[in-house]
Amino acid sequence: MDILNSDKEGLFRSLSDSLPTHCRLNIESFSLLTEYHGVDGYESKTFEAGGYLWKLVLYPNGNKKKNVEDYISVYLRIVKKDTLRTDWGVSVDFRLFLLDQNKGRYLVLEGAFTKQKCIHAGMLDVGFDKLISLKEFTDVSNGYLIDDKCVFGAEVFVCEEIKTGQAEGISRLKSPNMYEHVWEIQNYSILPPPCHRSEPFTVEGQKWMIELYPEGHPRSGKHTHLSLYLGLADKQKTPVITGVYAKYTLRLNPNKNNAGYHGSGKGCFTTTSGKYGWHKFIPLSDLHHFVRDDTLRVEAEITVVGIAKEFPKAKDIVHTTGEGFFSFNSTALVISLSTVVIVTATSIFFKWRG
Repeated sequence: MDILNSDKEGLFRSLSDSLPTHCRLNIESFSLLTEYHGVDGYESKTFEAGGYLWKLVLYPNGNKKKNVEDYISVYLRIVKKDTLRTDWGVSVDFRLFLLDQNKGRYLVLEGAFTKQKCIHAGMLDVGFDKLISLKEFTDVSNGYLIDDKCVFGAEVFVCEEIKTGQAEGISRLKSPNMYEHVWEIQNYSILPPPCHRSEPFTVEGQKWMIELYPEGHPRSGKHTHLSLYLGLADKQKTPVITGVYAKYTLRLNPNKNNAGYHGSGKGCFTTTSGKYGWHKFIPLSDLHHFVRDDTLRVEAEITVVGIAKEFPKAKDIVHTTGEGFFSFNSTALVISLSTVVIVTATSIFFKWRG
């Protein structure tokens, strides 16, 4: 391989007589690609490298989503992203190839400053916004585009490792439902202070509770107001849930058909703390309007709109290369010099048929 130089776009250039190891994209009508895939880009067929499935994504007029013009943009994209665990990152060392049809050699392009790039659940493709200028690419003397034909290629060398850091994912519920719960407190007139809690009830798989201070919270509203709150119950048994995003209404409603006295809000209820409500929900002087037959009827309306989940820490770190296989865990180091990356070449032909 002959070394050339680094260009102004941060790409290291070299020349190679060898075919690309993993993927060849033979385009027999680049103008067709430009016409039909100029905006959204063209995705190659799937190829395998390092135990993962990949595609090349080529923007013949530049990636408009990144405001790229007058260049060809090319990216490496992982396929079946749902197989990637949130706490996994796939580090790849890859290079792209462009055939010089005049000399029968490949121009090899790779990152000049950072060879390895990490693909993870938050970033599913890596590549080059400005792989080569259209001016250089279309210049016949360079041999990259001859009679509307060109050949791209790719080599991908995988190093995968399980992240040991904690991972968290936040998702929004597509069709949130509103749930109602009623807590009837009997013999309210003899209810002792300071605090009373409802029996836990379930909404969207989580245990909830209503908390009431009949003579006010010690911090604020004591002896002047009723304090009322909503929070998660049974926190220690649901550590995987780090937060529940919800809209809520707490209401004193002696009659089912009465709007009653209410307060509404929204917040992220956490598993370690996090209760929402009011120190001064209602003045004690007005409470008698909402007590019937010595029973206080408290309603809770909850609409869960999102969940934050914590993923467990990884126990193992696996490093894979074409040279060998290294497995690390807390008790042993195993080294096997057998090659675990089986390399296959995939040729992909794109041809216009009139």
